[in-house]
Amino acid sequence: MTGSTEALGRSAAVDYAARSVTRPFYVYAVLANSLFQRGVLVLFLYQRGFSAGQVALLQTLIYLVSGLAELPTGVIADRIGRRASIVIGQLLIAGCLPGQVSSSNYWVFLTLFMGQGVGMACVSGSDTALLYDLLVRRGATAGYVKIRSRFTMLGTVASGVAIVLGGQLQRISWGVVYLGSASCLVLAVVVLMSRVPEIRGADAVDEKDGAERVHIDTTAWRAMLRVATPALVTLVVVSGLMHATLTPYIIFTQKTLSDQGAGTALVSVVISAGFFVGGLVPLLSDRANRRIGYRIVIPVSLVTLAAALGLSGLGLVRVTIAVFLVLVGIPEITAVLVDNVFNEAVPSRHRASLLSMIAFVESVLIGTGYLVLGTLMDGLGSSVGMATYAAVPLLACLLWLPVLFRGARVTTETQESADPKAS
Repeated sequence: MTGSTEALGRSAAVDYAARSVTRPFYVYAVLANSLFQRGVLVLFLYQRGFSAGQVALLQTLIYLVSGLAELPTGVIADRIGRRASIVIGQLLIAGCLPGQVSSSNYWVFLTLFMGQGVGMACVSGSDTALLYDLLVRRGATAGYVKIRSRFTMLGTVASGVAIVLGGQLQRISWGVVYLGSASCLVLAVVVLMSRVPEIRGADAVDEKDGAERVHIDTTAWRAMLRVATPALVTLVVVSGLMHATLTPYIIFTQKTLSDQGAGTALVSVVISAGFFVGGLVPLLSDRANRRIGYRIVIPVSLVTLAAALGLSGLGLVRVTIAVFLVLVGIPEITAVLVDNVFNEAVPSRHRASLLSMIAFVESVLIGTGYLVLGTLMDGLGSSVGMATYAAVPLLACLLWLPVLFRGARVTTETQESADPKAS
């Protein structure tokens, strides 16, 4: 009885520690994702007179710049602090948004999108590294998948609400839409600065366990070489291809729906509903992780994406809406599970740097995906272009099958001995 009581007491203490970390992060997630222009961004750019190819180039540029900036910003986050990197990134993005709405010059847009890409790189890797290491510090990493799924859910639902509001605010002016987004990012920074403590890579909280202390690499590059098993490298590429499918698919669905006869108001509602679905479905991540595992969920998500793109190519607006709403949330489960694997696979000392390296690959693939899909839609039409792009998730599925059937290790034996949860 005493042992059970002590176990319950430890569990309650861990839950309390986790809540103390997650509450401000949840508020931050809501504010940081309240971007009112997201659901009508493509329509805004078309109204500025840009072609599908030019829009694709802007989206490609933002992700390529973000990818190139991932490595230095990851190192900076480990050196000066993860929270500081997030703050710099969000303020940079907030500063670019008013410039976008006040100009119609394509070269100005290129410059501002590059600045926004650097801001995204500052945030990418640093946010999950900060959250994970705060949980490590409080001994609550066992609940990371559940916490991360809630974090994703709140952010995605906030995006959905913001998209609906953005469609309505646009009736007033585009300025209200963009300035509202910038204001929310500034408020997110205020919450982060006032409620979330700073953590640097030097804290190395998951490497200070006495007799079981693992080898500490002096640089992020050495750490990367140590953790880069073939299965982990494959996972990075496959995850990147999944995001390179999902992200352009969500954005260019706006164009596809418009070409298939949907009005601006309906487009904003559909995209918003998609974000709601994409926000709620990740709540199933913890159950999927325990019952199925990421190895199986990955190919299911990729085949789902291929089906969504293929059915969108039929040119029927109702079918496009239906598959978008039904299928768009499933890859979000995979994203949460893969994020957990990545965090387990890397040491705290270089966590932000290594996650930024992973994000670099994903950003380059996403940027390339935008360019390829935009080109396909320009050349073949929006519907046929969507259907043709289904080859990308099918390719990713083929790359993953050897890892799935061989049961290859994603983490190194050293890390598995240090962290029994790693898989």
